[in-house]
Order: sequence, then C-alpha cells, then structure tokens
Amino acid sequence: MTQQLHLFALRTSSQASKPVTIKELPTSDQPLHRLSYMGTNALSLSELLALLIGSDNGPQVARNLLTVAGSMTAIAQLTFHDLIQIHGIGPATAARIKAATEISVRLRTDNLRQKPQIRTPADVADLLMLEMGLLDHEQLRVVLLDTKNQVQDIVLLYKGSLNTAVVRVGEVFREALRRNMASIVLVHNHPSTDPTPSPEDVRLTEKIVEAGNLLNIDVLDHLVICQNRFVSLKERGLGFRS
Repeated sequence: MTQQLHLFALRTSSQASKPVTIKELPTSDQPLHRLSYMGTNALSLSELLALLIGSDNGPQVARNLLTVAGSMTAIAQLTFHDLIQIHGIGPATAARIKAATEISVRLRTDNLRQKPQIRTPADVADLLMLEMGLLDHEQLRVVLLDTKNQVQDIVLLYKGSLNTAVVRVGEVFREALRRNMASIVLVHNHPSTDPTPSPEDVRLTEKIVEAGNLLNIDVLDHLVICQNRFVSLKERGLGFRS
C-alpha cells in the first residue's frame, strides 16, 4: 500500500492540468453551502472529506484520497505515514483525518455506557465491527452479559494469532466469574475480508463452550468479524452442540 501511495503521489503532483478549487465552484455546489442548507446526509463521501481536509483544493485532494483507498473503511486503515504520501495531504490534514476516524470509533463504543441488550448476533457485531474490522491483527474479546443479556463490559483477552494452544480457557471466564456474569459472547476478528471461521476457530469454540457448561456460564455465541461482515458460529452450528 505504501509503495502504491508513493507512486500515486508522484503521479498526481506532476499533472499539468490545474484542478478546480472550492472558490471556483458555483456557490450551490460548494460542500459548506450544501451542508448548511441540505444537511450532512445530502453530501457525498468525497464532499465530506473535502470539508474535513479544509483547504481550497479540498475536492481534488479528497478525490486523490478516494482513488488510492477506495472506501471510508480503507481510509480509516491508512496510517499517518500513508496519508502524507498522498498529494495535497500534509501532517495537519493527516492528523485531522486520523482524529475523525478515531472519533467515529469512540462514538460507537460510547454505546456501552447505555448497557445495550443483546438479542441477536448482529447486536454484538454492531457494537464492535467498526473498531475491530479496522484492526491489522487478530484480537479476542469477551462480551460480559447479565441475566437480562445486557452488556456489562467488553474484555480484551488476546492479541495476535489465536489457537487452542495460546488461549487459556480459564482466562476466558475469569472476569465473568469474578463479576458473577450469567453469560458471555466471544468475538474475534480476521484482518482479511473473509470472516469464515477456521477449523481452529471451531475447535477453540468447542473447548470454551464445554468449559462454560461446567462453570454454569452460558456461551451464547462466537462471532468472527472483518470489514463490514461477520459470521456467527452458533448460527452455523459450528462448535455448539444442538
């Protein structure tokens, strides 16, 4: 990705044609005018990025950014160094973009303060997909639930490749036992775009479900998350006995 960004930066900086600036656009087409009269929902992603970039050549820089990354999810995964390789993006603009993506993640995690109730696997995915789908490494987290299936906490257990040799079952249940939780949901991510559970994921789930039965703590599900997608092992009958 970094090499691609570098080549793109060189190519765009050498273009002879001068891009249209915000001031040269008709007032009705300027992002700020459209936002003030029509709201943020009326703006395209490119227009929102142009406002975030803030400079007069924001529309062109936003297009450069989208050409390289292709989506908001991919933009959020770019590092600070990646961003400053794109023509028109300096350290201050890169910092604003990184700050904006972090704010979006924290807005989602603020939902935990409201102790949401879990009714479906999608409810869990909605809590964690935005953050975990952007990670470049695997993590295993445990969602702690009370008797009403309300989220009490989300505990990070492991970083890195997950397998039955690395994950200690006792640690999975430690916080649930200490805090007298009724049930848990396991969640881990695949840094790729494929959330298909591996055979190792299934074996790990089987071990944890068996331990939960002995400890009288229900393991309600195990979700595998990636970018904008997830798989419920419970729904697929993987690792859970019927």
